Amino acid sequence: MSWLVFSYSLPSKASSSPRVTLWRRLKRLGAIAFNSVQVLPERDECLEAFQWLAQEVRKVRGEAVIMRVEQFDGLPNSEIVERFRAARRDDYAELEAKATALANCSDSEAQSDFQERLEKLYKQHAEVRRIDFFDCPEGVRVIARLNQISAARAPRDVAIAAAALEQYQQRSWVTRPRPHVDRLACIWLIRRFIDPKAVIRYAKTVAQDEIAFDMNEGDFQHQGNLCTFEVMIRAFGLEDDVALQGLGQIVHEIDLRDGQYRQPQTAGVDALLRGWLLANFPDPALEVHGIALFEGLYATLTQERATSLGSSAPQVAER
Repeated sequence: MSWLVFSYSLPSKASSSPRVTLWRRLKRLGAIAFNSVQVLPERDECLEAFQWLAQEVRKVRGEAVIMRVEQFDGLPNSEIVERFRAARRDDYAELEAKATALANCSDSEAQSDFQERLEKLYKQHAEVRRIDFFDCPEGVRVIARLNQISAARAPRDVAIAAAALEQYQQRSWVTRPRPHVDRLACIWLIRRFIDPKAVIRYAKTVAQDEIAFDMNEGDFQHQGNLCTFEVMIRAFGLEDDVALQGLGQIVHEIDLRDGQYRQPQTAGVDALLRGWLLANFPDPALEVHGIALFEGLYATLTQERATSLGSSAPQVAER
């Protein structure tokens, strides 16, 4: 592991303003102070940030040097990583305290004020997450807490009838052409948890004995404030899988855009899916890419959950 070291000095006669501005910039970058230098992990975005800071220092006639360091004498990498995590742990603890205060506010408080405060906490979490270089487990816990608070104020959804797994195996499924987020997630769910060899067809009409999903007719479609993916998770009794819950929140927000959930991956997934449509991928390609995308997201969310619980060997659930 390598590190970037930023060393700088400002003219002795310089006003306090540049010093304060520089200190604030370094804090926003997530840099850690070691004696008289600032340290970040060696990453392209960190190097670029230090380079911009160096330019700012030189503009006020100061001096700045950026160095790449393989190892600090007497300071093991594990200790440096722990210092970064400790800094983010403090940030997350502050956020969690604010989240608890928001959760304990009166139900009679204006919904607009509540949403504004919740949105602010989501943005603060995203800012901390951006500089959480070593995936502090507390970050997963805080976003789960914020989602829990959001869900508690969300409209209650309808009851979903249970679906017997054996009745949906070795069957043909159909959904509309040009599958997007909700349908792609459903396709992954079908092949991952229901029937790996399921036949899936893209059409505007349903043939006899086909199982329709995310269409105007059929067993599985939007119900209440739930997207089809969330409906299928509940119908097949998978709602206790925390990673699936996280996936459901990502799909829900991209599909419904009601502001009910915030997951750090949502914006990236949304941009990727829109890019596939703009690139005019054919339906089979959308299916293949969608399955790979949601399998990767599921593995990541499963690992994050295991890390937050202190597990060193996370396992992806099989069904």
